[in-house]
Amino acid sequence: MSTVRTPAEFEATLRTYSSERAEEARAVRVGEKERSEAAAIVARYADLFSREQLDALRKSEEAERNTDERERLHRLRKSCEGGLLAREFVHLQDEVQNELLAIRVDYRGESMPLRNAQAKLAVLESYDDREELGEIHAEATATMNERRLDVARAAETLRAELSGIADPVVRSEDDKGISLRQLADVLSDGSALVEDVYAELRDRWLDRILGEGRAPSPSSYHAAYVRRLSPLQDVYSKDRATEVCLATLTELGFDLAGDKNIRTDLEDRPQKTPRPCVIPADPPTVVHLITRPQGGLPDYQGFLHEAGHALHYAGCDPDLPYTFRALSRDHALTEIYSFLIESITREPAWHERHFDLSAEQAAENAEATVFLHAFLFRRYVAKFLFELDFWSRFPEDGGTSEGYADRLTEATGYVYRSDGFVADMDAGFYSADYLRAWIRSAQVRAYLLDSVGEDWWHSPKTGDLLRELFREGTRPSSEEVAERLGFNPLDLRPLVSELKGSTESLGAAL
Repeated sequence: MSTVRTPAEFEATLRTYSSERAEEARAVRVGEKERSEAAAIVARYADLFSREQLDALRKSEEAERNTDERERLHRLRKSCEGGLLAREFVHLQDEVQNELLAIRVDYRGESMPLRNAQAKLAVLESYDDREELGEIHAEATATMNERRLDVARAAETLRAELSGIADPVVRSEDDKGISLRQLADVLSDGSALVEDVYAELRDRWLDRILGEGRAPSPSSYHAAYVRRLSPLQDVYSKDRATEVCLATLTELGFDLAGDKNIRTDLEDRPQKTPRPCVIPADPPTVVHLITRPQGGLPDYQGFLHEAGHALHYAGCDPDLPYTFRALSRDHALTEIYSFLIESITREPAWHERHFDLSAEQAAENAEATVFLHAFLFRRYVAKFLFELDFWSRFPEDGGTSEGYADRLTEATGYVYRSDGFVADMDAGFYSADYLRAWIRSAQVRAYLLDSVGEDWWHSPKTGDLLRELFREGTRPSSEEVAERLGFNPLDLRPLVSELKGSTESLGAAL
């Protein structure tokens, strides 16, 4: 018979298990290991996750009357569900991960790992070279589509059984405590309202970055290169990124370099994923900040974005229960702080202050960051709408690409391949979490502009406010933060105003 722990015992063992899983994920992500061995960790904790344990946690949750304690038990129960899924599928996930790590592509006589090819796309100067490597990379990535979908289909069946909710969209709404369809309606309106300004910015900056001889609608293979803002790379050199970002944080009152809880990995390795991240292995005392600098303004944006995560997790009250330090219903809360701190790079005065630019040049460079922000917003709205359709029909068709390429191509002006949909999906409607965080960070910024002033982005008063929020760990929801600041959680006016560069009202549309 399986061991059934009390909620307190389960939480304590879960903390150890989660820390080991996080460290394993970190080692693979940064390129220290070329094979994932997560299955061995799951096997060592085989008695932590069982149907009996899940039932016991569910009964405790249902019987609890205290709101905070009930929420803690809910998150523990969901973690137990996740552990049961991991126990069942971690071997398959390891196999898929290791197959991806093993894929090598040949490009002009050079054999390289798939991740290295992905990183190289951001720095190749020639348009034709990017087209060629992009095609090679996309073809190789798509070879794993069916393997990934097979795992997703099997996992979805078990998720439905464990949660008692068959519909994957309804289940995610229950997890997040929101209506995904209501969010989708509001975001569709918001994306439409910034379409004209995005198109104008896109055409101007694509001409500048890709050259006037570019295709009217370039392939998505060029997106990473465009996001690097290569014409500005001499200003935003790789070797100054850490110095400038630490100085930016210092002005807010944060000493990230001296924070013993935050461990940084900024090295460039062939098997290191180019996507920056933070891994909160055991907050607040062990928080990993990982980036792969390649030169250009995105190094600064990526560092500041991940610093927001790191400071949040490392700044939580150590006396909070582990659940409220490390577990959350979703990622929408911590992403608020990341997007807010990253948004400092959209302040013209930040460019002028740290890079010795004229006011005119600083304003032009800041406009480039608004273009990227608008691109990501419209891309993620399209991605979220596709994923909503994908999971709505998933029980009937098992997952197809229908709508993926059309939605993203129309929203961004880049041409997307239909077979890129599998690699582009994160688990648990992460796209919705990003979008909620964009809405919220714009609301927080509006609040700071009103309460702190135009210099909010280098004022210790901003740091003081954030520190108070950080201390709460993962306990509040993104929507609770909005309500505290006096906003409707679905009020997109601050975000649309940022993207349009005005204070124009959304009127009755939202």
